[in-house]
Amino acid sequence: MTHETTRRTVLLATGATGAAALVAACGGGGDDSGSASTSATAGQALADTDEIPVGGGKIFKDEKVVVTQPEQGQFKAFSAICTHQRCTLASVSDGTINCPCHGSKFRIADGAVAHGPATRPLPAEDIVVEGNSVRLT
Repeated sequence: MTHETTRRTVLLATGATGAAALVAACGGGGDDSGSASTSATAGQALADTDEIPVGGGKIFKDEKVVVTQPEQGQFKAFSAICTHQRCTLASVSDGTINCPCHGSKFRIADGAVAHGPATRPLPAEDIVVEGNSVRLT
């Protein structure tokens, strides 16, 4: 009986560990807090203005920031971390910033949700355009 109990205990513990890892990998159940933490450094130059297409944008994965240019000469910046389950955003196209994990889309002009499952907008990041350079502030 002792051998069977030990084996059952090991199997149950292994199953619980696997389930915990699966929940952690899936983002823990949809935290929609919208909090952002970026690894970008204040004052850091991100790009030249001509690298950010009008009506589009560019994602800076290392800095966890996306810079958009909704209209000529108008630059915006947002966290590049989806507010649904914290995936890094992958592309900017057709006026939206797109998450590859669950299909959320955010508007390039204000970071608002254009298509869920995300329910919160992307947090804005502070940038300044100096000459031809886009910098974090």
